[in-house]
Amino acid sequence: MTLSPPQVNGHERPTMPLSGEWLPVTPDPVAVPAPDPVAEAEAEAIRARAYADSEARRITAEAEAVAARIKAEEEARKLRLANDRAERRAAEEQAASEARIAESNRKREEAERQTAASRAEGEEQKKAKEKADRETAEAEDRWRAYAIRFAVVCGIVALPVQIAAFWNPDAWWLVAAPVMLEGGSWVVQKGAASAVANRRPLWHYRTIAWLLAFVAAGINLWHGWTAFDPATAIATAFASVAGPGVWDLHEHGRIRKRDGVLSRRERKAQKKAEKRAAEEKARVEADEKADKELAEKAAAEAAEKLAAERAQHFPKVWEHAVKLAYAMGETTVTEAVWRRAHRDIEGADPGETADIIHGRNNAKRRLASAIEGTRVNAPGRGKNSQRAAHLPPTAKKPRVKPTPPIRRRGDSAPFHPAAKRSAADTARQFVTARVDEN
Repeated sequence: MTLSPPQVNGHERPTMPLSGEWLPVTPDPVAVPAPDPVAEAEAEAIRARAYADSEARRITAEAEAVAARIKAEEEARKLRLANDRAERRAAEEQAASEARIAESNRKREEAERQTAASRAEGEEQKKAKEKADRETAEAEDRWRAYAIRFAVVCGIVALPVQIAAFWNPDAWWLVAAPVMLEGGSWVVQKGAASAVANRRPLWHYRTIAWLLAFVAAGINLWHGWTAFDPATAIATAFASVAGPGVWDLHEHGRIRKRDGVLSRRERKAQKKAEKRAAEEKARVEADEKADKELAEKAAAEAAEKLAAERAQHFPKVWEHAVKLAYAMGETTVTEAVWRRAHRDIEGADPGETADIIHGRNNAKRRLASAIEGTRVNAPGRGKNSQRAAHLPPTAKKPRVKPTPPIRRRGDSAPFHPAAKRSAADTARQFVTARVDEN
């Protein structure tokens, strides 16, 4: 049989009911100690302190948790703001980069368009120039071909009359004379063409060609008039001159083109441009001359005004400057003469005099006094007859050594205590100022 304690948590255990032959066992009575109020109070105090400590820890933990949560929220907010700023900055940089890329692409496309336009314009100009050169060359070729054909036709027209003029059955070889005249004219014309190509004088070629042409024309005119009729004479004479003349016109154009001779319209335009340039030059020169005269007049008036003002404000210096200018061979008082005269009279360059320097020094002393907070004529700055040689020196003047006879103790009347304190303060201020300066 197991016995249970009679009390549980300070209370009597309830009596178990009996069954069968079991008999209740009555335990011995145990003495229960009386409760101790002090111990209970201490226990209560301990429990209160424990509760207070736990409550404080709980409150502290809650506060720390709240603070941690607030700090975490603040950190999260700052991080979110930083992320937002970074995102915005990245977006702005991306936008700026895209804008720069777009601008670069636009400039490149614009440059490509301009390049393409200039290339196209250059190609068009080149094509136009080639076309113009081709047309000019074709016109030159046609003109050359027409001139040659016309000369051949003129030769065909002129030769029969000349051959008839020189025909003689007994001297049949004279029929070569017309060929010599017409062929000689053309040979000399070819010499003129060679001179044009080689940039040589050609006036003698052209003279001989025209002389032969007129000889042939004269033969045609004489023989045609006598043997045939006036129309034949005039036509054949004209043919003898027209063929070489047309060819000479062709060569004359080549000569002018080679030498760069201007046309009549170009010469007129050039003369007009030269006339306008000469008029513009004359106008500019007249304006410059007028401006120069005005500047010289203004300078003369300014010099006269300056001389009058100098004579009015500085009579002694001006009188000496005039004499000095005469002595140095100057017609007027120059700046060098005026500067030397001012130094002779005032002892300094212009703008400086004894009064000005004295006033500047006084102004500097007043400025220093205003900065230091003292009076300009403060006591102690000059000579003080009331201070003996054995007093401490001032901060601005070094101490003067005593001069014979040497003062001894008792020679002077004793100072008042206030004077002693003032002298001591002065000495301390002087030492402090010396220390600060060092």
